[in-house]
Amino acid sequence: MINLILLGPPGAGKGTQATRISQKYGIPHISTGEIFRRHIKEGTEFGKEAQEYMNKGELVPDSLVLKIAEARLMEDDCLEGFLLDGFPRTVNQASNLDIFLDERNHSITHVIDIDVDKELLMTRLIGRRVCRNCNANYHVITMPPEKEGICDVCGGELYQRSDDTAATVENRLEVYNSLTKPLLEYYEKSGKLVHIDGNLEPDDVFKNIIAAIGDSE
Repeated sequence: MINLILLGPPGAGKGTQATRISQKYGIPHISTGEIFRRHIKEGTEFGKEAQEYMNKGELVPDSLVLKIAEARLMEDDCLEGFLLDGFPRTVNQASNLDIFLDERNHSITHVIDIDVDKELLMTRLIGRRVCRNCNANYHVITMPPEKEGICDVCGGELYQRSDDTAATVENRLEVYNSLTKPLLEYYEKSGKLVHIDGNLEPDDVFKNIIAAIGDSE
């Protein structure tokens, strides 16, 4: 069983790699960010509260994150393994996750840290565009759509997320460095942490992640 956590700053490519890992090993990709955005799109009370923090590039409070993450992990498709993307982000969240899993006779098996230089992160995030309809991702420089502002997949409108502006990206990286990087030390002690060079091309990053996890299906 593979119970995997992907760590790395905003723009490290966790979403791209998580999708490929999920397909290879047949485990659900659980992105708390996507869950938050769904609530925001639907206008739920939880979504409104989460939106206030995300717009400022701040982390959603642990109490809200834990509530939604634990509910997701209790669903049937997580019984044979899972991949967490965007959670945990603080040592407090990680500690509570370990307690939650231990009570159910499970544990995290692998922690992958994707490390990317700050300059590259800024370029990736500021140039990112997302489809309002299907959430497909593009980049104005490295992966532009065939028609500017229009999604190749569904024809939806592309937009820049409010948390992808230069000022907000700077703040998001500062928040990550101050609150999330201590997770590396936390998981280093468990012997489950592996560092992956995220400055490489996506295919090479994926190959290195699979080598770290193991090639068994």
